Amino acid sequence: MSTSLVLLSARLLDPVTGELLPQTALAAAAGRITALGDDAEIRSLADTSTTVLDLGGAVVTPGLVDGHIHPATGADLTHGLDLSGCADVEQVRAALARAVRDLAPGAWLQGWGLDPNVFAGGPVGIAPFDAVLDGVPALLLLFDAHSMLASRRALELAGVTGPRTFDQATAEVVCDAAGRPTGLLLEEAACALVEGAAPQPTREERLERLAAALHTMAAAGLTGGHAMDANGDSLAFYGELDAAGRLPLRLRVAPWCQPGTGADGVRALIEQQGTGGRLWQTRGVKIFMDGTIDNGTAWLEHPDCHGESRHAFWPDPEEYTRVVGELHRAGVPTATHAIGDAAVRHVLDAVQKAQAEDSRPVRHRVEHIETVPDDTLRRFAELGVVASMQPTHCCDFTRADHTDNWSRRLGEERASRAWRCRDLHDSGAVVVLGSDWPIAPSPPLGVMAGARHRRPSRDLTLPPHGPQQALTALEALQGMTVNAAYAAGEEHEAGRIAVGHRADLTAFGGNPLTTEATELPDLPVLLTVVDGEPVHRDTRL
Repeated sequence: MSTSLVLLSARLLDPVTGELLPQTALAAAAGRITALGDDAEIRSLADTSTTVLDLGGAVVTPGLVDGHIHPATGADLTHGLDLSGCADVEQVRAALARAVRDLAPGAWLQGWGLDPNVFAGGPVGIAPFDAVLDGVPALLLLFDAHSMLASRRALELAGVTGPRTFDQATAEVVCDAAGRPTGLLLEEAACALVEGAAPQPTREERLERLAAALHTMAAAGLTGGHAMDANGDSLAFYGELDAAGRLPLRLRVAPWCQPGTGADGVRALIEQQGTGGRLWQTRGVKIFMDGTIDNGTAWLEHPDCHGESRHAFWPDPEEYTRVVGELHRAGVPTATHAIGDAAVRHVLDAVQKAQAEDSRPVRHRVEHIETVPDDTLRRFAELGVVASMQPTHCCDFTRADHTDNWSRRLGEERASRAWRCRDLHDSGAVVVLGSDWPIAPSPPLGVMAGARHRRPSRDLTLPPHGPQQALTALEALQGMTVNAAYAAGEEHEAGRIAVGHRADLTAFGGNPLTTEATELPDLPVLLTVVDGEPVHRDTRL
């Protein structure tokens, strides 16, 4: 077996101990690490076909893995007008006005990243933008990607004139007291009503957007991601890019199981497990237990300040429990979106019931876990349920003084237990970190930094939200290496630098464990290796 890659003059970092390994070089072949040693020993393994790189003392970690990401969906959603930098209604108006000036007659305006905090506690709706969007069909995706604003013209073209009923219990065309749509659409089913009326990009355009997004992620140090949907053409796109040698990340894909999925649909999800290609596979199933706190569709044990977030995503939560039990018996791990305390509790109850009926080891997960009471924490470790967290959501969409929309809706008690990364870790849970891109930026160094400093990335001088919930530098690194591997059931072959493990590696211009949290996002990523092949290489190498 010919050595395909040799890395020399490296500082190899063990994410379990946080210490540098005694070896300074490694060799890889057939996508695996085949040898560790000193430079002379490893150099001797190279032949004329081997890629040999002198890293000049760069720090090498196991490849960073985003524990919760939506590559194909994100590539579709993050085009058009970026509104994520707008802090108030006036800034949104100004951005929309500029975009309208450049818009062709009759063309749709697409925007994304809108923060509901721009409404400063007022109603979230299209009314503040009616004047600037007069006659313009526009869709403005809110940052959570669970809701959007549609302009009056867009609603008209889609034939949406009043409320609708959906299988998704929390989906809604929000209407005023007279039954007229306010422009706010909650959850995927409602959003799809208007999205379907908008012009669609070509398949080739969508494929190239995805390829570009994935290469940007690889350049930022990601070698893999747990992709939490298989919607639309995404699996076909992954297969096409993989077959062409253009897939720069290793993807573990969990297709959705929605309310109303019958016995045949569940069996199809079970049969789909393990399908894929060289760098991507279908593993697990993604399920929603609730929506989001910001738009009032989470499932809370006590309603929010508007009397909202009172219901589960599934009209019959016990049907969710039955589905989890069936998937568990088939050995299929589930990843459940559960943001509110009632949602998280129900997921844990469902897993406990499934385990009581069938003792086989299946690694289930809960995604997001934005607010939970003390008595919930210990159950993650007791049940072996992985806690999948996105700390940058806390950093960038809430405030330390609780004046943000998320915190106001919850009130002081629940807002004070935001994103309890530290408490979950200390209770024995395996904590995996991710971005939830396109909800938040995908660069993994930013995710790890946020887990450590918990400050708004736009202004790091502002105070942190819940600094007592911060992770250490080593814990943050583990959240994107060894813990991500464990969550995927791959700890025997991923997440560490060891002979026999995958040659998925990330090299930095400094040590991420000794770099200050606020400076970590700027640490240079010099090399990203996936399956033994460099997919990003800095010009300095």
